[in-house]
Amino acid sequence: MLIALRELRRRPRRFAMATGALTLLTVLLLLLGGLLDGLYLGSTGAIRSQDADVFVYTREARSSFLRSRITPEVRDRVEHVDGVADSGGVGLTLLGARALGSAKIADVAVLGYERANSRVPSPPGPGEAWADQRLRADGVKVGRRIEVGPARTPLMVKGYVSDTSFLLQGALWVEPATWRALQRENRPDAAVADGVFQVLTVKALGGIEAKELADRIDTATAGATKSLTRSEAVLSLPGTRQQNSTFQGIIYVTFFVTALVIALFFALLTLERAGLYGVLKAVGASSRHLAAGLVTQAVAVAAIGSAAGAALTAALARGIPAEVPLQFTTGRSASVAVGIVAAAVLGAAVSFHRLLRIDPASAIGGAA
Repeated sequence: MLIALRELRRRPRRFAMATGALTLLTVLLLLLGGLLDGLYLGSTGAIRSQDADVFVYTREARSSFLRSRITPEVRDRVEHVDGVADSGGVGLTLLGARALGSAKIADVAVLGYERANSRVPSPPGPGEAWADQRLRADGVKVGRRIEVGPARTPLMVKGYVSDTSFLLQGALWVEPATWRALQRENRPDAAVADGVFQVLTVKALGGIEAKELADRIDTATAGATKSLTRSEAVLSLPGTRQQNSTFQGIIYVTFFVTALVIALFFALLTLERAGLYGVLKAVGASSRHLAAGLVTQAVAVAAIGSAAGAALTAALARGIPAEVPLQFTTGRSASVAVGIVAAAVLGAAVSFHRLLRIDPASAIGGAA
């Protein structure tokens, strides 16, 4: 192992090509992962922020916020289901908005809600809104008025919230009466009556599974509702499931390519150093010891390539337009680094059988 590390230090050029390839692969993985996370987090924040175990839609809405309508009668049935601890109504309207004095129109999701959640405080007063941090780039500021929709309905921004956007649109969180008034003024075709919400968020009593509670609710409403667990509601958003599966597939293929690159590199390196390994075996080095050295070199090359790739990605990200939904998370960066190292170890392991087959006498004779 010491010999392997000494070779890395004294002959770094020998490993430069593999390190460079891993650096570029790390950049690719981080950019793909950042784009996947940006699309996912930017699309699902409004749902992920809800402190709910079950989301209740009307069945004909096909799990769509915009098409669903939960009437007071349906809500009353839901709240009397055994296992329901609490419920809250949520409504959504997609509109354009502009900060006062600005010509730039931003796409916003206006959400009327009844109860605070993990990221949004209790509903503000009439005519006020909590604004998602995403809207800062569009000139939305705390204490300033914004105009929403074609009717230019005024809303006063009371404060910022984070990670609550919906389908990559910054959210404005308002109390229910303000949401309904805004709908009537700007989207009369989608307006709802007093007491009606689009989705009901439900918290389960302790010990009740979300899936079981969802089934109970749909049974109690005689099939008038379609209830989803939290994870199902997130994946029901348009394109979310497809985006995840597509990007995850590309990421897995890239890890496979990483393993192939390392396998080819160390296979050639082992063939080139067959004479050296023969000498080491002749003086008492075991195949296990030599394999450990090979793994050490693979881990070192992968670690250096990952670090260089992360630094290069950070530099490239500064030049990417803000419109691109790129978001880097600590978890994603850590998983890429671990995945690169694991792929490198697996790739290096391909050369183990060649090490085991090296005969000291023939290897030394061949090198002579």
